[in-house]
Amino acid sequence: MIRKVARKESRKLKARREKRRSLWFGMGMFGVVGWSVAIPTLAGIALGVWVDTRWPGPCSWTLMLLVVGVGLGCLNAWYWIKRESRHD
Repeated sequence: MIRKVARKESRKLKARREKRRSLWFGMGMFGVVGWSVAIPTLAGIALGVWVDTRWPGPCSWTLMLLVVGVGLGCLNAWYWIKRESRHD
C-alpha cells in the first residue's frame, strides 16, 4: 500500500512540474465547453417547439426554454472548467 501511494504521489508531482498543456488539450477543452453548452440549448429548443405545438399560448415556450438551456449549458461549462482547473 505504501508503495502504491508513493508511486501515485511521484506521478502527481511529476505532472505538476511539467505543466505542459498541448494544443490538443486546448482544442479538447474547447470542444467539451462547446458541447456542454450546445446540447442543453438544443434540447431546450426541441422541448420548447414540442410544447408550443401541443399547447399553443400567449408566450413562446421555445424562447423560454432556449434561455433555460443556455443557462444550464453555461453552468455545465463552468463546472467542467472548474473541474479541470483543479488539476493544476
